[in-house]
Parts: sequence; structure tokens; C-alpha cells
Amino acid sequence: MGVGLNSRAIIAAIRDRRPLDADQYSWFSNGLADGGVSDAQAGAFAMAVLLNGLQGDGRVDLTLAMCDSGERLTWDLPGPVIDKHSTGGIGDCVSLVLAPALAACGAYVPMISGRGLGHTGGTLDKLEAIPGVKTQLETPQLRLVLERAGCAIISATGQIAPADKRLYAIRDVTGTVESLDLITASILSKKLAAGLEGLVLDVKTGSGAFMKTPEQARALAQALVETANAAGCRTSAVISDMNQPLAPSLGNALEMAEAMRVLTGQTGGNLARLTTALGGVALAGAGLAKDVAAGAAYINDALTSGKAANHMGQMIAAMGGPVGFVEQWQRFLPEATVIREVTAAHSGFVSAIDGEAMGLAVIKLGGGRQVEADQIDPSVGLSDVLGLGTWVEKGDPLLRIHAARVDHAHQVEATLRRAITLSPDRPELPPLIYEQMG
Repeated sequence: MGVGLNSRAIIAAIRDRRPLDADQYSWFSNGLADGGVSDAQAGAFAMAVLLNGLQGDGRVDLTLAMCDSGERLTWDLPGPVIDKHSTGGIGDCVSLVLAPALAACGAYVPMISGRGLGHTGGTLDKLEAIPGVKTQLETPQLRLVLERAGCAIISATGQIAPADKRLYAIRDVTGTVESLDLITASILSKKLAAGLEGLVLDVKTGSGAFMKTPEQARALAQALVETANAAGCRTSAVISDMNQPLAPSLGNALEMAEAMRVLTGQTGGNLARLTTALGGVALAGAGLAKDVAAGAAYINDALTSGKAANHMGQMIAAMGGPVGFVEQWQRFLPEATVIREVTAAHSGFVSAIDGEAMGLAVIKLGGGRQVEADQIDPSVGLSDVLGLGTWVEKGDPLLRIHAARVDHAHQVEATLRRAITLSPDRPELPPLIYEQMG
């Protein structure tokens, strides 16, 4: 007997590891979009997928069904339409730097991004730390911003992958974030709906990533690349390290500040290095550079010349933010009222960092959501986080807590001290980039 077009039967089939066909995935996705599927059913579906996986062509079928639950954008622009997506990490604000850098190199970047998920921060939450910025744009507004600035970082609207928007929020509060099938469908449904010609994926591995081992990251990268290319979007993936924060800050306004320091030439480090590497892959794939090395050089020039910052300023102004943000970004970003150092209990090298514990501490401070309705405080988080291999003396600061109240800082201090391991021997540092696929 075949599976019927109803939620209970579809959930039971996944529970029992029986395959569904494209029509059933389409029916369920449309139910997510129009409310025909309840929150309880959506949560049960997500848990069944997490525990049992999707059978047969389920990953591709679910991705396409979620993409087709709303509108697919089409473009008529004088350059390739490309994008980048990260699977999520801590201190990872690459999107905020790379989107305007790609725009400065002749690409158009309609970046449909997400909010905080699990222990990781969301690009939209970081961008909305800027006063006035609105990331919820309807399609005509998106087109206008893209034509003006060359890039637009927005949320999935009611018209773009509405099934994913609903399921994404439910995954965050039901313990089903880590499913490879759901991550693949979530990422690619939005990207395919954006009408992309090319995509580069940053798949994270390490203590601060969802995929803790390189093997898990490789499996996800392969799933994403195969699914996206099967759907007609030229896609490559880079597997990068997340055993320490990519930038030395966690939290929305603090990460926005790190992005601005890179865009205005005030700092470099791993954030700038990874941005340049991913941009090189994206430009080469789009035909805007002869190879990855040439593309990376173009991105580096866009950052050091101020061209990328100019595109960022145009995007922020077009999305309702301050006209002079790039020139005076420090005055616009909110600051926490309490800043407290976490100091080293003894001397040693920073040999390990529990990134997930750090991310959860930021959420406890109010910088992320524990339930869907939570309001985020954009000013809180962590800054000046020491990197792996750094030598510290007893009493030296390991990081700084930015909190709304003294008791909030005190509640996370012990957790954060435990999150950083100090050892007498210098650790072997992991590579920033492990490999490229596709």
C-alpha cells in the first residue's frame, strides 16, 4: 500500500524508513507553507528525518519541494548571480564581508540568510544590530537593493521557500538542527529559489561546528554539492576549520564590528583569509576570474581598496540603515553596559576551545534565542577571545564578556573559563581550510 497524502502517513513512512515520492514531499512542503501541517506534525517530521534519514531520492525531492513551495526568482542583470553559504560556526561573519566583496568584483549576490540556529549566530541578527536595517524585503525591494548595491542580505520572505522558513524555526527549538538531510534541504531550497547561477559552500568542522569531525563535514559537503548540481546550480564546497572562533568576537553587534574592521582595512586574520579563499572559488566558478588564485587576488583588492566597504554602505543605506554607516560604524553599533574579563587560572598555551559552549553562553547572555519568541539583545556577547596556540600568564584575560547585567556575566563566567583549555605544550594548529570539493 502506498503512502497517502496526509501528514500522519508521511511521518509514519519516514519513521519506518520507507521511501516517499516527489508528490508526497511536495504535499508536505506546501502544508508547511500554508499551515496545513501543524507545528506538532512538523516537529515529528523533523525528528523522524533526524533519526532515520530520507530514503531513495528523498534529499533531492525534499529540497526541490521546499524550493517550489514559493516563488523562484529570475534575474536580468549585467553580471553572474552567485552566492555563498556557511553551515554555521562561532565568530563566523564571512557573509557580511564576502557579499559586498563579490559585488565589488562584478557579481550580483542575493544572499538569503538565516537567523541564529542552535549555538551559532545568524547573519540576519548580526546585520540587524545596525539601527534601521530591515532584512525582511519583498521581491521588488530586493531587486532594487541588488541593482543599487550589487548585494542584498535578506531573510526568506513569505514568497521565497516559505516551507523552509517554517521548518527552520521549528528545528531550532526541537533538537533537530543536526540532520544532514534537513540541513541540505534548508540551505539549498533558499539558494535555488534565489535563482542562482553559482554557489560556494563553507562547510565547517570542529568544536564550534555542527559537524564535529572532518568526516562528518565531508559527508555534508558531498550531499550539498551533489544535490545542488543535480538541481542545475553550479556548486563547490570548501571544508574549513571551526575548532576556534573564526573572528575573536561572538555576538551580533560585536561580530558586525569585526566585519567592518576587515572591510575598512583595520584588521585581517582568519576572517579575511577565509573570505578571500571563498571569494576566489566563487569568482572562478562564475567566470569572473581565470582561476581560484586570480579570484582570491580580486577579493583581496576589493577589501584593501575600500571598494567592498563602499558596496556594504550602499546596501545598508538601501535597506534602511544609516547613510554614513561605513565611515562612522562605531557610533551606530550598540554597546553592552557591563564588560567583564575572564582570566586564566594558570599559565599555558591555549590548546583547545569548546566553541559550542561559547556559543551557548552568548545565547544565555541574551544574544540568541532559546525559544522562537525570544528577543535578542544585539549588544551582548564575547570579545577578544584568544586563539589557539596563544601563550597566557596566570591572571591574563582569556576573553571579555559583554553583558546587560553583572549577574548575567557572572552566570556564564565559569562555563567560559572551562571552555578554554590551557596546556604547557604548544598545540599543533589545525589548517584553516581542509579541502575543496566540486
